[in-house]
Amino acid sequence: MTERNTFIRFLLSGLATLTGLLLTATAAGAAGAPGGPAPRGHHAAARIFQGDGFDTCQAPDLATMSAWRANSTYRAAGIYFGGRARACSSQKYLTPDWVRQTSAAGWSLLPIYVGSQSPCVNGTNKNPYLIDTANPGAQGSAEGQDAVSSAQALGLEQGSALYLDMEAYDIGDSACASATLKYVQAWDQAVDAAGYLSGFYSSADSGIRQMEQSRLAGAASLPDVIWYARWGVAATLTAEPSLAPTAWTPHARIHQYTGSVTESHGGKSLTVDRDLVDAPVAVVG
Repeated sequence: MTERNTFIRFLLSGLATLTGLLLTATAAGAAGAPGGPAPRGHHAAARIFQGDGFDTCQAPDLATMSAWRANSTYRAAGIYFGGRARACSSQKYLTPDWVRQTSAAGWSLLPIYVGSQSPCVNGTNKNPYLIDTANPGAQGSAEGQDAVSSAQALGLEQGSALYLDMEAYDIGDSACASATLKYVQAWDQAVDAAGYLSGFYSSADSGIRQMEQSRLAGAASLPDVIWYARWGVAATLTAEPSLAPTAWTPHARIHQYTGSVTESHGGKSLTVDRDLVDAPVAVVG
């Protein structure tokens, strides 16, 4: 009986040790499970905003920004600061002084860069400035560097998130989707190398879906932050069908849930897209 009890205790002890090792390995695996791109060193400088935001093609004048700050729930504003495919290329009010004053007044800014568009961009969004399928990486890198220069010219400092705007395109066109991804990856690398965060805006069912598929496939150099357009649904940062619940979390999502609506606050009207934000914004000194 004594030898048998000793042997049983030995087995139980070994089983407990093995169980502990398995639990540790499982926890470590869960902690390292893919959720989004690996954090980069300059994430420490990021400034996170959580709340209501809007974006509009032309940066509003300071009087409008002041009226909206005082009379609406909006506290974040998208600004189209660069890119050759930008619709409102002439920004009358968007200057370093505008950036300083709006930031000092309590606005969080979401810098948007409209670079070259996917070669298979949807017909309604057709743009003459398309990605060069022969060399998408070089083009993405050059435009990423241009985004950094444009951001610096406005006083947007390192740690700012810069959002690449890629309008809806046909991700079922494999050659086109491949070229688009290479462009995005090169743009991300250039932005990240300069100490900024790479953001990506697109339709939830096209560009965002491709980023998620690429993440699941283990692709490198994906955006740090995702800004997805899905209109006509409740604003949500969790229940997006094109993204796994743990993808690009925490503090790395923006949902554009309504587009092209006209609102008036404090006697000042704007046509805007509405956004729910939990993501990095511009860092302004």
